[in-house]
Amino acid sequence: MQRGVAYGVMAGAIWGFIFLAPRLLPDFSPLLLSSGRYVMYGLVSLAFALPFARRLAAKLTRADLIALVKLALVGNLLYYMLLATAVQMVGVAPSSLIVGILPVTVTLAGRRDHGAIDLKRLFWPLVMVIAGIACINIDVFSDAGGNATSVMTKLGGLACAVGALLSWTWYAVVNARYLQANTHFDGNEWSILWGIVTGVLGGALWLVVLTLPAGTVQASVPAARWQMFWIVSFALALGGSWLGNTLWNAASKRLPLTLSGQMIAFETLFALLYAFVYDERLPRVPEVLAIVLLLGGVSWSVRQHAVARPSTRAELETPAH
Repeated sequence: MQRGVAYGVMAGAIWGFIFLAPRLLPDFSPLLLSSGRYVMYGLVSLAFALPFARRLAAKLTRADLIALVKLALVGNLLYYMLLATAVQMVGVAPSSLIVGILPVTVTLAGRRDHGAIDLKRLFWPLVMVIAGIACINIDVFSDAGGNATSVMTKLGGLACAVGALLSWTWYAVVNARYLQANTHFDGNEWSILWGIVTGVLGGALWLVVLTLPAGTVQASVPAARWQMFWIVSFALALGGSWLGNTLWNAASKRLPLTLSGQMIAFETLFALLYAFVYDERLPRVPEVLAIVLLLGGVSWSVRQHAVARPSTRAELETPAH
């Protein structure tokens, strides 16, 4: 069990970095951040697929391809575009905390599925989550100073964070249902195919950007910044999209659901830690309250869900960010 916890913590430490990347590259548009990351992810996935490419291609159907395109568009490209926009507009802390309630939103979205939990069990956890979100908003707007532009920017950033949460919730639910109904791919094969399709879509998006007039999407930046852009994109692809998933699956195989579900909280904690270190500051009081309430509410929700409906090991090995 100790090894499983270690794997879960390491996965969270890696995933937390995806929230900091837009801060490291503030001079790049969210559109390029998303397409660049996933072009690299597609190349990494393709490299891993080469040893058994024929077997994958033989099993791939038209329905699979359509599903993969939809999942890649919403669960990868749109998700990270919205997340990067939110981070650049309101910061890492509000963005990571809002996205961090994913276990609760997935539970709510799947409430009509077979074996779903009674929502009465989630009343108090949801109260804690709502209170945490209220604390986030208090902190975000506490220094607005009556500036209408600043207020609108912050509203837009929070809306993008919620949009990122909704897009990943949709992906998690639809992906799980598709895999349950179509068992001809295992989790690793499906993840690799998902990465390749995402890379193709990211490349197509990049080509669209290149056809637009200069400055439409991306302002001019020095060559050194482009080098940093591709280094960060490769780190996100290899670390956040491949190594993080591998560590998470290893943790899931060694931990009970009541514990592995709560390991997701480490992603939020590390994202916050990286942000506070990067900003060279301590968390403010509303941020501390939001952290306690949101993580407490999510952990309580996961525990209630686990007690009410034990899951199979396969359900725990769904790919993450």
